[in-house]
Amino acid sequence: MRELLDGVYHWSAVHPNIGMEVCTHYVAPARTLIDPMASDEAIDWLRENGERPDRIVLTNRHHLRGSERSRDEFGCSIHCHRAGLFEFKGGPDVEGFAFGDELAPKIQALEVGAICEEETALLIDRGPGAIAVADGIINYGGLRFVPDNLIGENPEFIKEQLRRAYAKFLDRRFDAILFAHGEPIADGGKEALMEFLA
Repeated sequence: MRELLDGVYHWSAVHPNIGMEVCTHYVAPARTLIDPMASDEAIDWLRENGERPDRIVLTNRHHLRGSERSRDEFGCSIHCHRAGLFEFKGGPDVEGFAFGDELAPKIQALEVGAICEEETALLIDRGPGAIAVADGIINYGGLRFVPDNLIGENPEFIKEQLRRAYAKFLDRRFDAILFAHGEPIADGGKEALMEFLA
């Protein structure tokens, strides 16, 4: 568990279905978990530090991960953009949101929608600001797109759509980037994103 910004925490855990580490973020002042992979250590840390998440926000429908365990432990609701709700018709109960919605205090849903229609970035107004991203950009030793075999049927077209979506964020106030896959950038994130898109 690592505090990246004042009240914004990061941890990673192995996803049992894919055998790879995935990243979770917790915005304590908003009592919001983002794409949680619920490990014993994370649950214990939240309890020991008096944290009780109110909600879970998924950056796309594939990031349910350990949300059900977090819901059971803390009684929090689960939220995904409404375009991805079809994934949960058989359960669990997931509430829909729209792009532009304020999902929690100082957390706003921004449209990416390139890899999948519901793909969301989250603008977090804490300290110098942060943006949490789903699967479009990953950070393993540098920013890059998700591999072509995972990005969709027309990788170059989707990459261009991702470039356009992320370019729209550059006029927003943020300095950190929180990745669903890869090491977060606690400061200098906007500059790193600008360089990547260039």
